[in-house]
Amino acid sequence: MTGERSGNADAKGGREAQLKSSGLRHGWTTGACATAATTAAYTALLTGEFPDPVTITLPKGQRPAFALAAELLTPGQSAMAGVVKDAGDDPDVTHGALIRSTVRHGAPGSGVVFAAGPGVGTVTKAGLPIPPGEPAINPVPRQLMRDHVAEVAARCGGSGDVVVEISVDHGEEIARSTWNPRLGILGGLSILGTTGIVVPYSCSAWIDSIRRGVDVARAAGRTHVAGCTGSTSEKVAVAVHGLPEDALLDMGDFAGAVLKYLKRHPVPRLTIAGGFAKLSKLAAGHLDLHSGRSQVDKSFLADLARQGGADPALVEAVAGANTGLEAVQLCAAAGVPLGDLVAARARRTALDVLAGAPIEVDVICIDRAGTIVGTA
Repeated sequence: MTGERSGNADAKGGREAQLKSSGLRHGWTTGACATAATTAAYTALLTGEFPDPVTITLPKGQRPAFALAAELLTPGQSAMAGVVKDAGDDPDVTHGALIRSTVRHGAPGSGVVFAAGPGVGTVTKAGLPIPPGEPAINPVPRQLMRDHVAEVAARCGGSGDVVVEISVDHGEEIARSTWNPRLGILGGLSILGTTGIVVPYSCSAWIDSIRRGVDVARAAGRTHVAGCTGSTSEKVAVAVHGLPEDALLDMGDFAGAVLKYLKRHPVPRLTIAGGFAKLSKLAAGHLDLHSGRSQVDKSFLADLARQGGADPALVEAVAGANTGLEAVQLCAAAGVPLGDLVAARARRTALDVLAGAPIEVDVICIDRAGTIVGTA
């Protein structure tokens, strides 16, 4: 799903209907789990009893209940409750993680103060929704926890002045599989979520990470970023342009997400680097490069080869090639610059999406070994 589709109400409705028909389960964000744990912990701190299950109200009004996986009460001092994250049927790296909230009484008038416990990161770079030095707990989960602390305080006779420390068991290890180190979030995971619900295969977390990557690069004063389809193309972009790590955007299949966000938040120069087959899809006008949502068009490649001077026999061979890579290899052997032609058309697609934004664009196509097979 591209960034465009994620913002389309009809597409959302169709996706939800597809999820229901396929039997895929929704899950809960780390922010929802942290809110449930905080609600249970604060209730226990004030009453001596942990509500189990604990029910919370999400931003859109849903009221899920969460079973507690851990609890510890030190009367009058602190209470800790833990909830295991269930991401439903989404392939989420935080699925099964134990998210804990330890709540302590705070100074009078302090309100809710957030702290990063073990496994929750700390922001160290500008450009993120939370300023440097703060725990990596995003604004919506913070507000959700504040609202629930206020509700518990009103119901159980508390002041609402508390320190809420969120931790995630093994969070620092899990965070190595996320964008956090590159974004300057050190020491663990982020507590995320805007609706509280994880929609399976929505890819919203990846797209959000792309946007945060652009924000961090801009805040760091970068004038050149690279959207790369994978680690091999990242290495090529670094070798060609000498880019630092915080200028690299892990685009994956979401070319549309990179281009649409940069259109609104421009950086002077963008390099798009990726495998020939994926970038041939961008050349053909596709903004979602996933194999399940767009295919390599051999007829399109054959037509490009013809425009590049291929004879009829080569055009026919390209049209019947087993893979895109075979097509570019056949053309290279005949001196037809199919890689450059694909790169040029991919660049045109990118410029069309950017729609006049002040961004210079270059494109690098590579093969599986990381050899450059086309540029524009």
